[in-house]
Amino acid sequence: MDKTSKRKLDRTSARKVVRIAAGKKCIVLGVTGSIAAYKSADLTSLLVKQGHEVFVVMTQDASEFIAPLTLQTLSKNPVMTSFYDEKENWRPGHVDLADRANLLLIAPATAHIIAELAHGLAGHPLAAIALATRAPILIAPAMNGKMWQHHATQGNVEKLKACGVEFIGPEEGMLACGYEGLGRLWKVNDIAFRAEFLLSRHDKLIA
Repeated sequence: MDKTSKRKLDRTSARKVVRIAAGKKCIVLGVTGSIAAYKSADLTSLLVKQGHEVFVVMTQDASEFIAPLTLQTLSKNPVMTSFYDEKENWRPGHVDLADRANLLLIAPATAHIIAELAHGLAGHPLAAIALATRAPILIAPAMNGKMWQHHATQGNVEKLKACGVEFIGPEEGMLACGYEGLGRLWKVNDIAFRAEFLLSRHDKLIA
């Protein structure tokens, strides 16, 4: 067996181990207003196929790029886009999701949501869930490369990392703005794999 085949086999085996260790969990998937929002459909489908319960929370801008109905159909759960989606229950829906979540995954994450989280703002359900949850948080950024490299964005990222928030990506490539640079959403399969890893690690920490 050549080295390339062995690496692929090792990675496949590792994924299976992480998946088995994690078991079925509740993942809250936050989707924000990036052109990469359409990739959240593939990510939702993959997480569901891995056996997890997925609840999608979208910002208003995200719904301009992908319909909430699409993610509702793929997740088999209602999609939250506003605090006003919470009328049917006495308990606020964003608080319920914050408590139920085993992982908060934000993909794609814009510079705007990263700034909101770094400064503790909670003007919409996704930001409020991030403040209220005690689950691990994984952020997959997607934005223009100049925005990603701006000192304000990097300062916000470092502030969140200091609070225990984890990041995956972005990666280099052709961006929707027409520039080649660092800012493209990380590959969906790798985001799902990192999510599984964090779920498994969190289980070990609380065991």
